[in-house]
Amino acid sequence: MDNPLQSIPRQIWLDRNGKQLVQWPVEELNSLRDNEVYVYGKQLESGSVFEVSGITASQADIEIMFELPKLEEAEFIDTSLVDPQLICDKQDASVTGKFGPFGLLALATKDLTEQTAIFFRVFRDHKDYKVLMCSDQKRSSLRNELDKTTYGAFVDIDPQREMVSLRTLIDHSIIESFGGKGRSVITTRVYPKLAINDEAHLFAFNNGSLSVRVSRLNAWSMNKAQITAGGEPGTISEDFSRMK
Repeated sequence: MDNPLQSIPRQIWLDRNGKQLVQWPVEELNSLRDNEVYVYGKQLESGSVFEVSGITASQADIEIMFELPKLEEAEFIDTSLVDPQLICDKQDASVTGKFGPFGLLALATKDLTEQTAIFFRVFRDHKDYKVLMCSDQKRSSLRNELDKTTYGAFVDIDPQREMVSLRTLIDHSIIESFGGKGRSVITTRVYPKLAINDEAHLFAFNNGSLSVRVSRLNAWSMNKAQITAGGEPGTISEDFSRMK
């Protein structure tokens, strides 16, 4: 399936460090949020999975922030010699590290047979800490003929100074994830066989050996956009993914 993939409208600006561009969904998308649910101060021990219920998981906006104690126990990595996408592919969501994988399981079935994992791993190198963000499509669908490439990027944040944050927008088959307040962005398209519409679920998880803490999680169902056509009275109702 080679369908064109269009991202949601984004704001783009230069990061305060002057080294990279930051991308973030336009503020107008916030007006489509509905039925907010939230979680504060939840500890995720090794192997923890909890469902984010009360929203439409097939069309949602999620913001989550993680606190990491005992950073000095992070695994060592020489980031000058590694490809982030290769790490994400070899160390997918099923592979336990120390700090990570932890993050979200989107468009998942209740039993997790299907799932798209958006997660982080935290490493230390010779000078500081490195945060890796991955989008793992290996279990995104029971269909075999699909492209299930895994994507990855390092996120330019210092986990000693700020929490590891993730915002993910889900619109049926499109998943857009913004790590580190937009310093790294991964957009993917998946084709679940079972985790569709009302059968889709959303989970937060930690498969690392060290615990992490969800400082806060806010999630919303996303309403349909009301788009006025040609200035004429009345509106056209479309999915928010069509706002492009």
